[in-house]
Amino acid sequence: MAVDIDLHCQNLVRRFGSHTAVNRVSLEIPAGSFFSILGPSGCGKTTLLRLLAGFDRPDSGDIMIRGRRMNDVPPNHRPVNMVFQHLALFPTMSVGDNIAYGLKRRKVAAAERRRRIAEVLEQVGLAGMETRFPQQLSGGQRQRVALARCLVLKPTLLLLDEPLGALDLKLRDQMKVELKNLQKAFGTTFVYITHDQSEALVMSDRVAVMRDGCFDQVASPEALYREPATPFVASFVGDNNRFGGTLLAKEGELAQVALANGHTVSGRLAGSSQHSPLTTGDRVDLFIRPESLMLGTPAKGHCTLTAQVRTTLFDGANSRVEVEAAGERGYVRLPQDGSVSAPQEGSSVTLAWDPQLARVFASEAS
Repeated sequence: MAVDIDLHCQNLVRRFGSHTAVNRVSLEIPAGSFFSILGPSGCGKTTLLRLLAGFDRPDSGDIMIRGRRMNDVPPNHRPVNMVFQHLALFPTMSVGDNIAYGLKRRKVAAAERRRRIAEVLEQVGLAGMETRFPQQLSGGQRQRVALARCLVLKPTLLLLDEPLGALDLKLRDQMKVELKNLQKAFGTTFVYITHDQSEALVMSDRVAVMRDGCFDQVASPEALYREPATPFVASFVGDNNRFGGTLLAKEGELAQVALANGHTVSGRLAGSSQHSPLTTGDRVDLFIRPESLMLGTPAKGHCTLTAQVRTTLFDGANSRVEVEAAGERGYVRLPQDGSVSAPQEGSSVTLAWDPQLARVFASEAS
């Protein structure tokens, strides 16, 4: 069955002098989906969002929204609205007037404006608050007004530039769930910019991980976490322990790695590395998630590595055991169900893992 595509970008490039902020980026976003662009500060994600919104123009490449080329279309004529981190609500206008602003500019009749404002306030959980002013609302309520002001215009795309960045941690966690629920309820395509991996993983249908103006990987949150395509994705998405070493041998999809201390361990060759020209003696990095590491007696076929305990930190549902092994620092998560006792600081422990849960990449430092 054919999938409706709301946004299609092909080989977008944006340069500022000698710096290429967006470098041949291509993507397709299906209608009604929640798509996040995740990356560190300076990677080009906000520049890309500005290109989509029409606040900037690409040096080359095409932007297509619902099949229509948008490169030369000004922002106010694109079927796009944008929510900024600092919301930009009009402080001297009521909630109703803030939401009505765009409708008035589009010359929507007063009766239709009232109907649509009441409808969108009901949908975002702010029914009856039309006469309140922004300073009378909580941070989460102001966030929903900013969303309502955009969604009432029924855009094809809603662009969100780190909209939760100014909220405190607890409210940010609540808003992640609310945003996802609102996106499902409205069916509007969301394009969400963030440097917070938790936001991207929790809310998105698909995520593009961006670095140096390019996409390293575009995939579902689960695929990014379980099958990272590059060492950068493995490091940036979720917590990971990294051990540098040298490739000793490849056996099918598994690689044997000699670590800095001479110890030999194994992991699965990651993504395209299974068909890469990696050869014996190449520098590689082995990544293993903290929850995939176990302390104590290993199961048959598991890799083991001796480590020194640096400290144990209580972290709510888990204890975080900081360790040092093979010249690298990392940590293990221990559940608080009493099944595993937290080791003493300075003690020697055995780390164990299933080789299928570790990922081996060609070292980017080699």
